[in-house]
Amino acid sequence: MCLIFVAYKYHPRYPLVVAANRDEFYRRPTTAAAFWAEHPDLLAGRDLEGGGTWLGISRSGRFAAVTNFREPGNTRANAPSRGQLVTEFLLGDATPMEYLSCVSELGADYNGFNLLVRSEHALCWYSNRAHGPQELSPGVYALSNHLLDTHWPKVARGRAGFESILDRDTLDENALLELLADRTAALEEELPDTGVGPDLERVLSPIFINSENYGTRSSTVISLDNADQIRFVERSFGPAGRTTGRVEYGFPLALDEARNLNSRNVAQRKGGGR
Repeated sequence: MCLIFVAYKYHPRYPLVVAANRDEFYRRPTTAAAFWAEHPDLLAGRDLEGGGTWLGISRSGRFAAVTNFREPGNTRANAPSRGQLVTEFLLGDATPMEYLSCVSELGADYNGFNLLVRSEHALCWYSNRAHGPQELSPGVYALSNHLLDTHWPKVARGRAGFESILDRDTLDENALLELLADRTAALEEELPDTGVGPDLERVLSPIFINSENYGTRSSTVISLDNADQIRFVERSFGPAGRTTGRVEYGFPLALDEARNLNSRNVAQRKGGGR
């Protein structure tokens, strides 16, 4: 997952809105988002090579997503899969801050990453290239392959478009998907220097990436509204940016499950457990 926009308690009708692109090599085997047979409350795609997922949501409203931190020359082939961090949160019952605090103790084991996690009452962010977990205030956030809200051209361009769409009374899922499909490259003078060279910086600069071997593999829009309804729409892509599929899910938030998880967390904290 390489570009995520999140509106948290920002829109008056939608406590959570997510628009995200996953960028990956076309050869990496993947399945489109679906409810997992062995975990029927979990809706996410699957990374069939590394395990886990890059983004998902549960019926109780637990949300998580990960991005890689771009640092060429500092990647270990034997490091554990960062996608497992998403899966473990979605299947667990720890609060976001509790979970990220535990992850931060093992952060050095992983290649660079950013992790966003959300439960009923909090949205938190952690990068193992920053200084510990942070609970985020209500607002709009943008995340690519550097730290949260790093002002890369596609981050700034996408955030502006995201906020413009959020200014409307009703959420337009197709408008968000079109925003995620923007292939406009950054101007030469705007390109960041992340160590990959100007030619590759240019290829990676659009919101939607399309190159010979690597590109945007999926675009996902998730929303939770005030009526406790979750919507999940995802478009999948193959080489040359060709659309290969679209899935849509709509379901009510499992309030009893969310409250039970929250009650269990409170009980654990009172009892001194983790």
